[in-house]
Amino acid sequence: MRQATGALPRALALALIALAALLLPSRAGAEEPVRLWHAYRGVELEVLEALAGEFAAEEGVVVDTLAVPYDAFAAKLSSAIPLGQGPDLFIDAHERLGDYRERGLVAPVGDAIEDPYAFTENARAAVRLVDADDGEALWAVPIAQKSLALYYNTDLVQGPPETLEAIADVAANLPQGTYALAYEARSAYGHAPLLTGFGGFLLADDGSFGFHGAPAVRSLELARWLASTGLVPEDADGALVTSLFSAGRAAYAISGPWLAADLEGDAGPRVPYAVAPLPKLAATGAPMRPLLTVEAVMLSPRGAARPIVRALARRLASAAAAERRQTIAHSLSARRDVPAPRGDAVLAAFAAQAELAIPMPTDPAMRATWEPAHRAIRKVLRGDATPTEATEAARRQFDDVRRPPPPATSPTPALLTLGVMLLAGALLLLRRARDPAARAALRRSLPAYAYVIHAVIAVGVLVIAPLLVGAATSLFAGRPDSGAYVGLGNFVEILSARGGPLLSSGSFYVVTLVTVLWTAVNVLLHLAIGISVGLLLARPATRLRGLYRVILILPWAVPSYVTALAWRGMFHRQFGAVTGLIEACNELLGTSIEPIAWFARFSTAFTANVATNVWLGFPFMMVVTMGALTSIPRDVLEAAEVDGAGRFARLRHVTLPMIRPSLVPAITLGAIWTFNMFNVVFLVSGGEPDGSTDILVSEAYRWAFTRGSQYGYAAAYAVLIFLLLSGVTRLTGFGRGEGGR
Repeated sequence: MRQATGALPRALALALIALAALLLPSRAGAEEPVRLWHAYRGVELEVLEALAGEFAAEEGVVVDTLAVPYDAFAAKLSSAIPLGQGPDLFIDAHERLGDYRERGLVAPVGDAIEDPYAFTENARAAVRLVDADDGEALWAVPIAQKSLALYYNTDLVQGPPETLEAIADVAANLPQGTYALAYEARSAYGHAPLLTGFGGFLLADDGSFGFHGAPAVRSLELARWLASTGLVPEDADGALVTSLFSAGRAAYAISGPWLAADLEGDAGPRVPYAVAPLPKLAATGAPMRPLLTVEAVMLSPRGAARPIVRALARRLASAAAAERRQTIAHSLSARRDVPAPRGDAVLAAFAAQAELAIPMPTDPAMRATWEPAHRAIRKVLRGDATPTEATEAARRQFDDVRRPPPPATSPTPALLTLGVMLLAGALLLLRRARDPAARAALRRSLPAYAYVIHAVIAVGVLVIAPLLVGAATSLFAGRPDSGAYVGLGNFVEILSARGGPLLSSGSFYVVTLVTVLWTAVNVLLHLAIGISVGLLLARPATRLRGLYRVILILPWAVPSYVTALAWRGMFHRQFGAVTGLIEACNELLGTSIEPIAWFARFSTAFTANVATNVWLGFPFMMVVTMGALTSIPRDVLEAAEVDGAGRFARLRHVTLPMIRPSLVPAITLGAIWTFNMFNVVFLVSGGEPDGSTDILVSEAYRWAFTRGSQYGYAAAYAVLIFLLLSGVTRLTGFGRGEGGR
């Protein structure tokens, strides 16, 4: 008996050991997977995945790599890391470090950097931050450097100019239609080398706006001279710079290493080219110094505590990894001990330029610098303002965006109000529950609830919950990680035009007027064109009706952002299809019509937006009209014809009244869609000129993503948009279904 009793614990122990052996993961799974996020594509992605795969095989861990679009990178990190669901380490541009640190998304890298002095001085400076607790520390591991440099077509010019102004001497010897220089003249990033050449900067060390004063004015005067003399193309963006240089229509181009990748074809470079550091400015004798972006491995707070994550960061930044990136992906290393490969003159030129470049500031205020700087540059190039006026307006806009949020207030009154409302609702439900008739009706309805409960849950999760969260967010101000309850402070700021004139540019009231005008014009044109085309295609005598219907439905089928980008290209002042039509008419008719600068004035920019949105929207009204016409009894139309009613009389007194009940809901939907049509306004005009064509939804977007992540302020805009739309639909009767009666 004692043996049996003693054997039982031993058997139980053996069973537990065997069960534990089955449940315990192997070495490869003992270590939690390392999650790595990045925004790489193409060859850079291939090198990264190879490095991560080799590390995983050697260390016996799983490395999960995830490619995230660059534009969405910061937003996804902000929503994932605080919940413990984000990456352990990620690769991003260093200028976001200050913003990430404020949000608690990164931690000092510690021993992830074995020897800081193995990296270039600029790379170390880019990732070095001063913290009140940790002092001066490195908050990322540099791996690559990117900056602008000077490309030149060796078939058109012999070499780089001694000064930027000297390109004027080259222009006279270039073929017709060829520009001396192509660079992103309307972009603050592209303009920065001119600004630094005059000793200026975009952001001061104390976080104040730097794009004003004598250096900024002189740089804008030089940019205006380059554009007015035809040395550089107007309205040039990155795509146009690439297109002109790769087609041999630009002798010089200021661009980054991404241009070299675009120039490579299957049989070699599309044009013969070389790269050199940016020239000096003749006006100052100082070199043009572009902004330097350092791509770096950053560690989340959770990842920084894991030795295996720090080991992976060391591997990605190692000399061997840097050599592979330079050799295979042609990505300039941030290490001093890894020179550019012999024979790679392009990388050697970018390495020389990186030594002279200025690391982009990591201050979170830098994100608020871009929009006012962009607008100042474009004002000057359009001739709407002098450089002094434009830069002072930009400084005021920057200061307005960076002003302190509304003062924090106690949430007690709001909580008391909410509690009273909930108590009143509970009492009402209790009263109804005690009513025998109500209980009987509820029992009879239970089978019906089974059919709709899934829809109620879906609508609650996907519609009601986001609305409630957005409404709650509008009551807070400040950064997402340090927001404070301000009650209705955001609404007061918006409705008081932030203390300025109520009808000043960019105020809520002006933007609302533009939004209402935008909605009214678009819906009217949608309705007129849609009904006209629908009536035409509904006629039995119309040949090839099916083909026309398919063709005319295509604008509605194509994604709106694709259409918006295509139309923006057509409205380009120099190279757009509209300008091509004007030039063709000039040649055919002997006229001298000047190409239109579509985005230089409100009227033309608004027209470009409307034309794009009408193209997108009229097929919906056309389809609704054709569907409604099929419901009209044929005998009614025949009776009207027998009574002597003509075609237009039948249309006015019979057809339109009978299709009105179908059109009214379509008009309501079209008005709501147009009121919130973000894609067209943002992608076609971009709010130009000077934000005057922005509508409420695009203004809310800017406050959320380009003006310091003021999500509470943007949420207040969203609440006001919801109230406006719901109020209008209720007042007009559409929300109660009365509009169709």
